[in-house]
Amino acid sequence: MRIDIITVLPELLESPLSHSIMKRAQAKGLLEVHVHPLRQYSNLKHNQVDDYQFGGGAGMVMMLEPIVNAIESLQAKVKYDEIIYLTPDGETLNQKMANQLSLKGNLLMLCGHYKGIDQRIRDHFITKEISIGDYVLSGGELGAAVLVDAIGRLIPGVLNDETSALSDSFQDNLLAPPVYTRPVDFRGWKVPDILLSGDHKKIDDWRHQASVDRTKARRPDLLT
Repeated sequence: MRIDIITVLPELLESPLSHSIMKRAQAKGLLEVHVHPLRQYSNLKHNQVDDYQFGGGAGMVMMLEPIVNAIESLQAKVKYDEIIYLTPDGETLNQKMANQLSLKGNLLMLCGHYKGIDQRIRDHFITKEISIGDYVLSGGELGAAVLVDAIGRLIPGVLNDETSALSDSFQDNLLAPPVYTRPVDFRGWKVPDILLSGDHKKIDDWRHQASVDRTKARRPDLLT
């Protein structure tokens, strides 16, 4: 999979994409992530990429031309399955969406900034708009990092144990069950006996019921 990211602040993406699972995915050649500074596509003095909004109002707007230049330059080299805009008013990211996007070949992400991007970009180029939650960040870079991580870890071969992702929260609309490791007894706080029984059928049943109980208690909306 290849993911290209257009951003005003490429530095914000350096650390999230250079460690842990995302580093391993790229080292294995299973995922390519290319970050493109938007300012290099500006034709204006000082590489300007924002301007005042028509009609007045507080806040600047990301300009049309640098973004068009960036998208069209990248489209000349790569055929994208989706061009994604990270924005608070987009569709909220969930596990189902991450699963679907992980099956794509090439994705282009555009990170919003300031008061957002010129609407004409959204009208003519963007194919999918995604939010990572009902709150506003300073820009779309952290949202893009979250999205890359959520997608990248699902690519076959990225996780050492590929079945691990299947038991994550929100797969099958359930939260993950409690997990335990050594020691068995710490300060009298004991691991449930069933997990030490060696009976995998009973353990699976216990985990499923624990997932259902946790989901009912914490996120009953997932069960409707």
